[in-house]
Amino acid sequence: MENPIPPLLLQKACFTPPTRTPWGGHRIRRLKGLPSGDVVGESWELSIEPSFPSRLDDGRALRDVLGDTPLLVKLLDAADALSVQIHPSDDDAGLAPDEAGKPEAWYVIDRDPGAGIYLGLAEDADEATLRRVLAEGGDLSALLPFVPVEPGDFFSIEAGTPHCIGGGVFLVEPQRVSPGRRGVTYRYWDWNRTYDAEGRRDPGGSPRDLHVEEALAVTRWDLPRGERLLDQIRVRAGAPALDDAARWDELVEGPPLGVRRLAGTGELELEVGPTVAGLTVLAGAITLGDLRVEAGRTAALPPGHRGPARLDRAHGIFSTA
Repeated sequence: MENPIPPLLLQKACFTPPTRTPWGGHRIRRLKGLPSGDVVGESWELSIEPSFPSRLDDGRALRDVLGDTPLLVKLLDAADALSVQIHPSDDDAGLAPDEAGKPEAWYVIDRDPGAGIYLGLAEDADEATLRRVLAEGGDLSALLPFVPVEPGDFFSIEAGTPHCIGGGVFLVEPQRVSPGRRGVTYRYWDWNRTYDAEGRRDPGGSPRDLHVEEALAVTRWDLPRGERLLDQIRVRAGAPALDDAARWDELVEGPPLGVRRLAGTGELELEVGPTVAGLTVLAGAITLGDLRVEAGRTAALPPGHRGPARLDRAHGIFSTA
């Protein structure tokens, strides 16, 4: 039986404003083949989240066509470091009725030499130490291990994990957000930066809002630290081989997220489970039936979809939630 709804191409640009992502860069525009312009920190590739919902190329809202999905997929370009932040779990008592937790994953597309992420807590970091450093206006990043990254590195970030994407990192960020709700991020610290009204760094400007008490309240002090944490949450898939035969690389199998990498040249069989899946193409092109998805574009695949994916020197991320 043929699939009732074919894969659907989503609009090329669902960018958040520079005032929201003052740390953004220019890699997203280049990947999408768009002219230079304002910095772009985030492109919400697949989303029904109320803040920035996706539309199809023909203008229809994704939610109107495929219904609810917890999957949210972003491209994220950090020319400068993001804030040190954390996400609560879905059952956190501090969430409002329209809010949700946000387990997420990171797949590194590219990075500047020496760039990396801050992940988890240092061995000797406890709540009293974090409170003291924050109260004194100190450098909170010193209490989070720095992890250099390479293209093809993948990380699963569960609720309650302190984290920060460092400057020079470009990645795909699949997330899970309960349909109809807004995924919550709490900021511990933002490098003591201040900005003007347009989101530009300005010594005379204002700092971004912080949520210190909320962040400390949802911190998982019991999580493994250092290499023990990385052993649990990191996959080092390496740079993809675009000329080799098409292949899958399993990065993580849900719940809450399932993420696989497609790479190479040739044909693979796609089979989507009971929820919407996303395919974000990072190089070359992937053809799904009559739909050709080129680098910088994302397709939404309806529940139950089955069919071939033809890869042409391609590199892509297939996500489910």
